[in-house]
Amino acid sequence: MNKADVYKLLEDNQNPRGIDNWQAMESGCAYKSFGIGLTVLRKLAKQVGKNHALAKELWDSDYYDMKVMAVLIDDPKYITRVQVEAQVEDVDFGMMVHVFSACGAPVTKTNFIQTVADDWLISDDSVRRRCAYGFIYDLSKSTKKSAPNDEYFLKLINHIDQTFTDEDRSVHLAMATALMGIGKRNKTLNKAALKVAKKIGPVPVESGKTQCEPMDITKHLTSDYLKKKFAQ
Repeated sequence: MNKADVYKLLEDNQNPRGIDNWQAMESGCAYKSFGIGLTVLRKLAKQVGKNHALAKELWDSDYYDMKVMAVLIDDPKYITRVQVEAQVEDVDFGMMVHVFSACGAPVTKTNFIQTVADDWLISDDSVRRRCAYGFIYDLSKSTKKSAPNDEYFLKLINHIDQTFTDEDRSVHLAMATALMGIGKRNKTLNKAALKVAKKIGPVPVESGKTQCEPMDITKHLTSDYLKKKFAQ
Protein backbone atom coordinates (compact mmCIF):
# COMPACT_ATOMS: atom_id res chain seq x y z
CA MET A 1 0.00 0.00 0.00
CA ASN A 2 1.04 3.60 -0.55
CA LYS A 3 -0.23 6.88 0.92
CA ALA A 4 -2.95 7.23 -1.73
CA ASP A 5 -4.20 3.71 -0.97
CA VAL A 6 -4.44 4.47 2.75
CA TYR A 7 -6.26 7.73 2.02
CA LYS A 8 -8.79 5.80 -0.08
CA LEU A 9 -9.17 3.19 2.68
CA LEU A 10 -9.92 5.90 5.23
CA GLU A 11 -12.23 7.75 2.86
CA ASP A 12 -14.22 4.54 2.29
CA ASN A 13 -14.59 4.08 6.05
CA GLN A 14 -15.42 7.67 6.98
CA ASN A 15 -18.11 8.21 9.61
CA PRO A 16 -20.36 11.29 9.16
CA ARG A 17 -21.34 11.31 12.83
CA GLY A 18 -17.68 11.10 13.81
CA ILE A 19 -16.89 14.00 11.49
CA ASP A 20 -19.58 16.10 13.17
CA ASN A 21 -18.17 15.23 16.59
CA TRP A 22 -14.66 16.13 15.46
CA GLN A 23 -15.80 19.50 14.14
CA ALA A 24 -17.62 20.19 17.41
CA MET A 25 -14.90 19.02 19.81
CA GLU A 26 -11.78 19.97 17.83
CA SER A 27 -12.99 23.13 16.11
CA GLY A 28 -9.68 24.88 16.70
CA CYS A 29 -7.57 21.96 15.48
CA ALA A 30 -5.47 22.37 12.34
CA TYR A 31 -6.31 18.84 11.23
CA LYS A 32 -9.34 17.46 9.42
CA SER A 33 -10.83 14.05 10.19
CA PHE A 34 -12.72 11.24 8.50
CA GLY A 35 -14.46 10.71 11.84
CA ILE A 36 -13.28 7.12 12.20
CA GLY A 37 -13.21 5.70 15.73
CA LEU A 38 -10.02 4.33 17.22
CA THR A 39 -11.23 0.72 17.28
CA VAL A 40 -11.88 0.82 13.54
CA LEU A 41 -8.57 2.59 12.88
CA ARG A 42 -6.72 -0.19 14.69
CA LYS A 43 -8.42 -2.77 12.45
CA LEU A 44 -7.55 -0.78 9.33
CA ALA A 45 -3.94 -0.47 10.51
CA LYS A 46 -3.72 -4.27 10.69
CA GLN A 47 -4.90 -4.42 7.08
CA VAL A 48 -2.10 -2.08 6.06
CA GLY A 49 0.56 -3.87 8.13
CA LYS A 50 3.84 -2.64 9.63
CA ASN A 51 5.63 -0.24 7.31
CA HIS A 52 8.06 2.34 8.67
CA ALA A 53 8.57 4.17 5.38
CA LEU A 54 4.83 4.49 4.80
CA ALA A 55 4.32 5.57 8.42
CA LYS A 56 6.67 8.51 7.83
CA GLU A 57 4.64 9.53 4.78
CA LEU A 58 1.29 9.25 6.58
CA TRP A 59 2.55 11.36 9.48
CA ASP A 60 2.99 14.24 7.05
CA SER A 61 -0.75 14.69 6.53
CA ASP A 62 -3.45 17.20 7.40
CA TYR A 63 -5.81 14.39 8.46
CA TYR A 64 -5.97 13.21 12.08
CA ASP A 65 -6.88 9.67 10.99
CA MET A 66 -3.79 9.47 8.77
CA LYS A 67 -1.54 10.50 11.66
CA VAL A 68 -3.14 7.86 13.89
CA MET A 69 -2.48 5.27 11.19
CA ALA A 70 1.11 6.51 10.94
CA VAL A 71 1.64 5.75 14.62
CA LEU A 72 -0.11 2.38 14.50
CA ILE A 73 1.71 0.92 11.48
CA ASP A 74 5.20 2.08 12.44
CA ASP A 75 7.87 -0.54 13.05
CA PRO A 76 9.62 -0.28 16.45
CA LYS A 77 12.86 -1.61 14.97
CA TYR A 78 13.27 1.56 12.91
CA ILE A 79 11.84 4.21 15.25
CA THR A 80 14.52 6.58 16.56
CA ARG A 81 14.74 8.90 19.53
CA VAL A 82 14.97 11.84 17.13
CA GLN A 83 11.70 10.76 15.49
CA VAL A 84 9.93 10.38 18.84
CA GLU A 85 11.08 13.81 20.02
CA ALA A 86 9.80 15.38 16.79
CA GLN A 87 6.44 13.60 16.82
CA VAL A 88 5.60 14.39 20.44
CA GLU A 89 5.51 18.06 19.45
CA ASP A 90 2.37 17.32 17.42
CA VAL A 91 0.18 14.91 19.43
CA ASP A 92 -1.84 17.21 21.69
CA PHE A 93 -5.22 16.74 19.99
CA GLY A 94 -7.88 14.07 19.66
CA MET A 95 -6.72 10.71 21.00
CA MET A 96 -3.17 11.18 19.74
CA VAL A 97 -1.39 11.14 23.12
CA HIS A 98 -3.11 7.87 23.99
CA VAL A 99 -2.41 6.32 20.57
CA PHE A 100 1.21 7.51 20.63
CA SER A 101 2.15 6.45 24.15
CA ALA A 102 0.01 3.61 25.49
CA CYS A 103 -1.80 0.33 24.91
CA GLY A 104 0.95 -1.35 22.93
CA ALA A 105 1.87 1.64 20.77
CA PRO A 106 4.89 0.83 18.56
CA VAL A 107 6.92 3.52 20.33
CA THR A 108 6.55 1.61 23.61
CA LYS A 109 8.22 -1.41 22.00
CA THR A 110 11.48 0.41 21.23
CA ASN A 111 14.58 -0.53 23.21
CA PHE A 112 15.01 3.02 24.50
CA ILE A 113 11.51 3.64 25.83
CA GLN A 114 12.44 3.49 29.52
CA THR A 115 15.04 6.21 29.00
CA VAL A 116 12.49 8.39 27.20
CA ALA A 117 9.96 7.82 29.99
CA ASP A 118 12.50 8.84 32.64
CA ASP A 119 13.49 11.97 30.71
CA TRP A 120 9.95 13.08 29.88
CA LEU A 121 8.68 12.44 33.39
CA ILE A 122 10.60 15.51 34.57
CA SER A 123 10.05 17.58 31.41
CA ASP A 124 8.58 21.08 31.59
CA ASP A 125 6.19 20.01 28.81
CA SER A 126 2.91 18.56 30.16
CA VAL A 127 2.32 16.61 26.94
CA ARG A 128 5.66 14.84 27.36
CA ARG A 129 4.77 14.05 30.97
CA ARG A 130 1.43 12.58 29.87
CA CYS A 131 3.24 10.42 27.34
CA ALA A 132 5.81 9.38 29.94
CA TYR A 133 3.08 7.97 32.16
CA GLY A 134 1.63 6.17 29.16
CA PHE A 135 5.04 4.59 28.57
CA ILE A 136 5.25 3.66 32.25
CA TYR A 137 1.86 1.97 32.07
CA ASP A 138 3.11 -0.21 29.23
CA LEU A 139 6.36 -0.90 31.10
CA SER A 140 4.30 -1.98 34.10
CA LYS A 141 2.75 -4.75 31.99
CA SER A 142 6.07 -6.07 30.69
CA THR A 143 7.03 -9.65 31.55
CA LYS A 144 10.41 -9.45 29.81
CA LYS A 145 13.63 -10.06 31.72
CA SER A 146 14.62 -6.52 30.78
CA ALA A 147 11.54 -5.06 32.52
CA PRO A 148 12.22 -2.56 35.34
CA ASN A 149 12.52 -3.99 38.86
CA ASP A 150 10.38 -3.25 41.91
CA GLU A 151 12.76 -0.54 43.11
CA TYR A 152 12.21 1.38 39.89
CA PHE A 153 8.43 1.18 40.19
CA LEU A 154 8.46 2.03 43.92
CA LYS A 155 10.32 5.24 43.06
CA LEU A 156 7.66 6.04 40.47
CA ILE A 157 4.88 5.44 42.99
CA ASN A 158 6.60 7.88 45.33
CA HIS A 159 7.02 10.39 42.48
CA ILE A 160 3.30 10.21 41.71
CA ASP A 161 2.51 10.65 45.39
CA GLN A 162 4.74 13.72 45.67
CA THR A 163 3.70 15.45 42.44
CA PHE A 164 0.04 14.57 41.81
CA THR A 165 -1.51 17.54 43.64
CA ASP A 166 0.58 20.16 41.86
CA GLU A 167 0.57 18.43 38.47
CA ASP A 168 -1.43 19.84 35.55
CA ARG A 169 -4.90 18.30 35.47
CA SER A 170 -4.35 17.12 31.90
CA VAL A 171 -1.74 14.69 33.24
CA HIS A 172 -3.79 13.26 36.12
CA LEU A 173 -5.53 10.47 34.22
CA ALA A 174 -2.24 9.26 32.72
CA MET A 175 -0.70 9.27 36.21
CA ALA A 176 -3.65 7.31 37.57
CA THR A 177 -3.41 4.74 34.79
CA ALA A 178 0.32 4.28 35.38
CA LEU A 179 -0.27 3.87 39.12
CA MET A 180 -2.93 1.27 38.42
CA GLY A 181 -0.64 -0.66 36.09
CA ILE A 182 2.21 -0.65 38.59
CA GLY A 183 -0.11 -1.79 41.38
CA LYS A 184 -1.17 -4.82 39.37
CA ARG A 185 2.38 -6.19 38.98
CA ASN A 186 2.81 -7.89 42.35
CA LYS A 187 1.81 -7.81 46.00
CA THR A 188 4.59 -5.43 47.10
CA LEU A 189 3.79 -2.85 44.44
CA ASN A 190 0.05 -3.30 44.97
CA LYS A 191 0.37 -2.36 48.63
CA ALA A 192 2.45 0.74 47.86
CA ALA A 193 0.26 1.86 44.95
CA LEU A 194 -2.94 1.30 46.91
CA LYS A 195 -1.74 3.62 49.66
CA VAL A 196 -1.26 6.44 47.14
CA ALA A 197 -4.47 5.61 45.27
CA LYS A 198 -6.50 6.09 48.45
CA LYS A 199 -4.91 9.53 48.93
CA ILE A 200 -5.62 10.57 45.34
CA GLY A 201 -9.20 9.31 45.21
CA PRO A 202 -11.25 8.93 41.99
CA VAL A 203 -9.74 10.79 39.02
CA PRO A 204 -12.07 12.64 36.59
CA VAL A 205 -12.12 11.34 33.02
CA GLU A 206 -12.35 14.04 30.37
CA SER A 207 -14.17 12.58 27.37
CA GLY A 208 -15.76 15.40 25.41
CA LYS A 209 -19.53 15.15 25.30
CA THR A 210 -19.58 11.64 26.78
CA GLN A 211 -20.22 11.39 30.50
CA CYS A 212 -17.67 9.00 32.02
CA GLU A 213 -17.34 7.73 35.57
CA PRO A 214 -14.19 8.94 37.37
CA MET A 215 -11.35 6.43 37.39
CA ASP A 216 -11.29 4.71 40.78
CA ILE A 217 -7.75 3.34 41.10
CA THR A 218 -8.48 1.84 44.50
CA LYS A 219 -11.34 -0.20 43.05
CA HIS A 220 -9.07 -1.56 40.32
CA LEU A 221 -6.32 -2.46 42.80
CA THR A 222 -8.66 -4.26 45.19
CA SER A 223 -10.52 -6.38 42.64
CA ASP A 224 -11.36 -9.98 43.49
CA TYR A 225 -9.01 -11.09 40.73
CA LEU A 226 -6.01 -9.28 42.27
CA LYS A 227 -6.89 -10.39 45.78
CA LYS A 228 -6.85 -13.98 44.59
CA LYS A 229 -3.68 -13.45 42.55
CA PHE A 230 -1.73 -11.93 45.45
CA ALA A 231 -3.04 -14.41 48.02
CA GLN A 232 -1.13 -17.21 46.33
